[in-house]
Amino acid sequence: EIAAPAQPLALPKPTRGALQFDHVTFHYPTRPNAAALEDFSLAVQPGETVALVGPSGAGKSTVFSLLLRFYDPQSGSVTLDGVDLRALTLPDLRGAIALVPQETIIFSGTAADNIRFGRQDASDAEVIEAAKAAEAHEFISALDDGYQAEMGERGVRLSGGQRQRVAIARAILRDAPLLLLDEATSALDAQSEAAIQQALERLEKGRTTLVIAHRLATVQRADRIVVMDGGRIVAQGTHESLLAEGGLYAELAKLQFVA
Repeated sequence: EIAAPAQPLALPKPTRGALQFDHVTFHYPTRPNAAALEDFSLAVQPGETVALVGPSGAGKSTVFSLLLRFYDPQSGSVTLDGVDLRALTLPDLRGAIALVPQETIIFSGTAADNIRFGRQDASDAEVIEAAKAAEAHEFISALDDGYQAEMGERGVRLSGGQRQRVAIARAILRDAPLLLLDEATSALDAQSEAAIQQALERLEKGRTTLVIAHRLATVQRADRIVVMDGGRIVAQGTHESLLAEGGLYAELAKLQFVA
């Protein structure tokens, strides 16, 4: 149960995006005997891009769930700019976060409405600007009604790569200090992938970014790679230093990234 704080604290303005997990242990209510995160400590500096890699079940998604405060840890703390997440109101906390999820949800409504979901009060010009930065302007303009084109339930009119670019446009429009990217593994064609990598590079500039990484281009772009296994950090460093170390990362790189 997530409780709102009786006397909430405010995030410092401007929010810098300094993240700290301090000895966090967390069990999902449905699996009380298995720790999803165990004595997990991680500090991310403002403006740093950190890639989380590891096998399925390593705890990467749990890191995101705790940051978005879908759950609270059983022990330890998570802070943003030095403020415990439990001391913030949910709108204040989540207002500081932009999320590009693995499965992009497209609502029935226009292309413009779907991008404006990132920030409801954005002007038409700002929506178009965000779409351009996300490499989405071209395919939206090519639709019969352009930005006023109806997307259809779950975005049936869009390809996987196009849906992902709409999600990136939302995150660009939101302009939040903290960015969470749950990278889609869906097989994109090379052209889409190149466009999306470019859009993400623009999006990450000047903000703190945590990426659940499935792609070599992403891990190579990160300032630091954190290798997780069984709810713990087992190694961290750059792509080159971790490859040289051997171990789990080198194994993952061989299996996942080379493919």
